[in-house]
Amino acid sequence: MPAATLAEVVHQAGWKVIPLDLAGVTDQAGFMDRATKALDLPEFAGRNWQAFQDACGDIGWGPEVPGRLLVVVGWRDYAKAQPEQWESAQQVLESVAGRQQKYDSTLAVVLTLI
Repeated sequence: MPAATLAEVVHQAGWKVIPLDLAGVTDQAGFMDRATKALDLPEFAGRNWQAFQDACGDIGWGPEVPGRLLVVVGWRDYAKAQPEQWESAQQVLESVAGRQQKYDSTLAVVLTLI
């Protein structure tokens, strides 16, 4: 029997798994478009990093308990094409995850290598 993936394990434990596919994305606008759709954010969220961060902190991603897992795939092209923007994206996701913990909610972000 094949081993279960992390996403399968946390889903079975009641977590909401949110895939974010960045394959082919090479600019901030592309990142914002994909992330806004994946996270079901309002359209205004994807226009700058501050608006994106604010919207991520306000949405009802449910279930809050035990948590949510954001699985980011295909991110390498973006990281290579826009290293400074990729750094900003990571900082925003880290900030949002930290803020969620303050409210007894868990958001984990995983960058896949495959």
